[in-house]
Amino acid sequence: MYLIVTRAFPPELGGMQSLMWGLTKEMSKNFMIKVFADYQENHKEFDKKENFSIERVGGIKFLRKIRKAQLVNEFLKENKVQGVIADHWKSLELINTDKKKYCLIHGKEINHSKGSSLNKRVIKVLNNVEKVIANSEYTKNLAIDNGVNKDKVIVINPGVDPVQELNKKSLEKVESLLKTKSPRLITVSRFDKRKNHEKIVMALRNLKQIYPDIVYICIGYGDEEENIKDLVKELDLSSQVMFFKDISSELKNSLIAKSNIFVMPSIIHKTSVEGFGIAYVEAAQYGIPSLGGKDGGASDAISHDKTGLICDGNNLDDIYSSLNSMIENKKYHVFGKNAKEYVSKFQWDKILEEYKKILD
Repeated sequence: MYLIVTRAFPPELGGMQSLMWGLTKEMSKNFMIKVFADYQENHKEFDKKENFSIERVGGIKFLRKIRKAQLVNEFLKENKVQGVIADHWKSLELINTDKKKYCLIHGKEINHSKGSSLNKRVIKVLNNVEKVIANSEYTKNLAIDNGVNKDKVIVINPGVDPVQELNKKSLEKVESLLKTKSPRLITVSRFDKRKNHEKIVMALRNLKQIYPDIVYICIGYGDEEENIKDLVKELDLSSQVMFFKDISSELKNSLIAKSNIFVMPSIIHKTSVEGFGIAYVEAAQYGIPSLGGKDGGASDAISHDKTGLICDGNNLDDIYSSLNSMIENKKYHVFGKNAKEYVSKFQWDKILEEYKKILD
């Protein structure tokens, strides 16, 4: 039996939640699994559908962490467990066991000034686990640079489930929304500084001069949403930018499938960094190539000049020229075909084989 200790788990939505659910679901096909997760509204309906045990822990954040660790420690003493897999170093900080521990790392949560109190806490936890599982080469190097023992760190990229065939009505709805607009750019992410919506919109102003029917589809919400909407108005791009949030996954996926380029040239903002970028992989499953940023782990998800391009997200000219080079002569068709083939390596059944190598 393996324990999965996580702060992020469905029915709450998000990239981390999807990652931990996908890993748990795939592992449950090969191992006995018990999950310790944070309490969520409406969790009972979700939990009873799964074929593994889920124990929920509620309360305020700090007390919840203590209580969850107590429950895990008690369970470890009373049951035969092969190991503990955690979504975050904080999930392991209070767990006392001689069983093998494994910790996933993602980027920004380990990116603290070397020698700071937070950095010391991170190192103390990660240097006392069996393996540190980084989501990309970038995150692996970040961990080592910040003091994690290099022999402990391996890279296993996040996995995805095979995509389901999209509903014809949903695809028709998207076509009626977009009409003759082309080329079609899309970003699915939170609105925050790291995701770099601002420079995409600024590049769009210039691309509009060459491609008057261009459209940029933004799906998501976040702190920067109103600022981006104001910028769109200021640059007179209201006819070129479409905003969506709180939409069904079917509509979201149909919008991706009917787009030409997924655009997320992420940057480092303060300590926040794109450790991998599962959204690039999700777009590739529909045959959509991506433009990613050189800062962070996008190069693990995008094969440069094959399944998309990697650019300097801090350089507006580079974003513009990269997009233009993919649009002119419709190069995105070739990249998209390559992306759909390339992405098969990220499917969960293949990713689990990498986990088995370190768990067995």
